[in-house]
Amino acid sequence: MRERIGVIGGGSWGTALAKLLAEKGYPVSLWVHNPERCREISEKRENVAYLPGIPLPHNLIPSSDLREVVGGKTVLLCVVPSHLLRTVATELAPLIDGKPLVVSASKGIEDETSKTMLGVLEDVLPRALHSRICALSGPSFAREVARGMPTAVTAAAVDPQTAVECQSAFTTSFFRVYTSNDVVGVELGGAVKNVIAIAAGASDGLGFGHNSRAALITRGIAEIARLGARLGADPRTLAGLAGMGDLVLTCTGDLSRNRQVGLRLGKGEKLSEILADMKMVAEGVRNAKSVYQLSQKLGVEMPITEQMYRLLHEGKSARQVVVDLMTREAKPEIY
Repeated sequence: MRERIGVIGGGSWGTALAKLLAEKGYPVSLWVHNPERCREISEKRENVAYLPGIPLPHNLIPSSDLREVVGGKTVLLCVVPSHLLRTVATELAPLIDGKPLVVSASKGIEDETSKTMLGVLEDVLPRALHSRICALSGPSFAREVARGMPTAVTAAAVDPQTAVECQSAFTTSFFRVYTSNDVVGVELGGAVKNVIAIAAGASDGLGFGHNSRAALITRGIAEIARLGARLGADPRTLAGLAGMGDLVLTCTGDLSRNRQVGLRLGKGEKLSEILADMKMVAEGVRNAKSVYQLSQKLGVEMPITEQMYRLLHEGKSARQVVVDLMTREAKPEIY
């Protein structure tokens, strides 16, 4: 059966994945919230705002009409910022025909409910679609995927057949998709790594070295693993693409928006000025709060996450954050 694909979210990642799918020969509709931007993409065949310099195939059709993008599709890909997913999914739910594969490429923990993105979709979509929901996550900068650079990610679903369908829909000669049934581990890795990346950026911005960054990455994965263990994730997932892979990329890569936020905070800029300057969403800013609240609720110790919450939401200085992390009570490495 030939797939008909609707991509919900016209940012850099949504556009890059829409391009990948269109280049496989599928007809792809891309929902762009802003009608003016939608017209611009249509006329220029390029997403100038979010993915400049990348030409888009002609079978990728942008639209600001959600009904047009969702109706009659065999695959729906949600790529909206995590705090908007519930609102957008509530709007699209009644427009769905049949039982399409529903893939979430959004990463985050919802503020009010502490739910992952698949948890939000399960809240909003009909029960008949729950076995058709899948998470796509892993170390993948949008610009590199759009340029056809070799990339590996993970498709996670409770139903193994759903993960295999996602793997089949997205795999290309440069985009390798592995399958997993550890939805919790894959989603947690994707959400928490953005928070740790802000810490790694702040360390670099303060002028600290590679030792400091390696410590933050390693202790960051320890925090993700503790949270994962509490929520029933497979520890092997967190050593894989959606865990360590995505964390290393986001903490070290110059294309990482979250690392850039940390870098600028470390250099002494104000958060409000940094965010006003950014076109794209740095998920770690919002998720520092939601992940910290989840850790408090579950009684899981996550010191880096806690300090990022204090840095981003309580105005604590980046230098003080580092001092407090380094002078905490002495611990065994694994506990």
